[in-house]
Amino acid sequence: MSHRDFREFLAAAEQRGLMRRVTKAVDRSWEPACFAKWAYQALPDEKRFGILYENVEGSEFQLATGVLGASTKSYALALGVEPGEINAKWLEAYAGPIPPTTVETAPCQEVVRKGNDVNLSDLPIPTWTPGKDAAPYITTITMTRSLEGEQNMAVYRTLVRDDKHVVCNLNPVRHGYMQSHTWLEAGKPAPIAWVIGPEPAVYFAAVANVPYGYDEMTLAGGLKGAPVELVKCVMSELMVPANSEIIIEGEIIPGEMDTEGPFGEMLGYMSTVSQKPVVRITAITHRKDAIYYGLTSQMPPSESTVIQSKTQAATIFKTLRQDLGETSIHDVHVDLCFGGINAHGIVSMTPRHKGHAKRIGRLVATFSPLKRITIVDRDIDIRDPLHIDWAMNARYLPDRDTVILDDIYIRMNMDSSMGIGEERLPMGSKIVFDATQKGEEGVFSLPNQELMDKALASWKEAGLPDFDIPKRAKLRFERA
Repeated sequence: MSHRDFREFLAAAEQRGLMRRVTKAVDRSWEPACFAKWAYQALPDEKRFGILYENVEGSEFQLATGVLGASTKSYALALGVEPGEINAKWLEAYAGPIPPTTVETAPCQEVVRKGNDVNLSDLPIPTWTPGKDAAPYITTITMTRSLEGEQNMAVYRTLVRDDKHVVCNLNPVRHGYMQSHTWLEAGKPAPIAWVIGPEPAVYFAAVANVPYGYDEMTLAGGLKGAPVELVKCVMSELMVPANSEIIIEGEIIPGEMDTEGPFGEMLGYMSTVSQKPVVRITAITHRKDAIYYGLTSQMPPSESTVIQSKTQAATIFKTLRQDLGETSIHDVHVDLCFGGINAHGIVSMTPRHKGHAKRIGRLVATFSPLKRITIVDRDIDIRDPLHIDWAMNARYLPDRDTVILDDIYIRMNMDSSMGIGEERLPMGSKIVFDATQKGEEGVFSLPNQELMDKALASWKEAGLPDFDIPKRAKLRFERA
């Protein structure tokens, strides 16, 4: 089972060296963000860790970031599985969602602050791109509720305007906007809440691409292996995860808009400035010794791109195998630069007829936000760039194995390759590479498995250093 609450996960991450503590005083306006940039820009996936800042200047709360999505290992730990079991865990959750339960009292409401006691500056909210972001930003799960009572959760960046007001990046194509609009159309304030530090499964379910009306909390229950406990907000009917660290409650003011942005976004560029809804903060509730958690984004790779890449890969895998019945699909991987759009996805499959691989590539390009799709055989390690490059060199012929899809609508004007402002191109495009085997291949230029096993024993007898055998080598020796 996945972790019962966020603290249990942090303890497990620290025990495995996937989280480190910083005891010195830090300035929230630049140090946590810059530390995170060094961690993601300088350290490889397998050596990366998140950080818990015990002493944030001007705040009673500890601050953590980069732990959930530090690496593939961190993501798997948060789900309670091994790295190779991530997609299987998601398939299990989609097949067996577990509805939430409700409770009357909750750890997230041990302390309740309302009215004049609400001060966002009491929380250690970082500035994520120091010197370039317009203000500190809340980067966590945002929960909304329709007038009819349906709830939704996703991650919408939120600019802190002052102690009692924020500007939320709710876009018309997103589910949170659709739900909030049901209230605003009726001239009523729309309830909204930011959930900080719930169970890891809740974070991951919040970024899954699911249809409008799908209750992500049931998916979180499937990932957790148990119902997520919900409690009613203090100032609205919104139901939020009871075991969270902090809940920020608010209401969207009908008709009031303000400038949102610029903000360092997923492709590594500063976002444009636009007018977005203003939210009045009505309450802050939290545990007595709460930990503030902020997702770090900006230049890939980042925490948000790691989380979204892993989650999107699992969702594409589920769509192909379960929804579309393509049982010839073995695995799906998305590069760790995915932030909701524009990434490279690799699909492992066993083609059953001529053109099958290209058809799968077109399907993925159609229903997913991926920009590049590469299709390979089962004998390729899709998480090994060197093995992918080999397949492209050995099995891919550009004029025969390329599919280009044009006139693609790109959501939210987020593809920087298309230009910005008046010079921006009207539509985007995608590309599919079919790097599967065509006909008979030659014999691999490797000794057979038996001889290589014998050589490995001899290597050890010679006193040469031990090493881990990469999956790429195992797959090749099986065919040698």
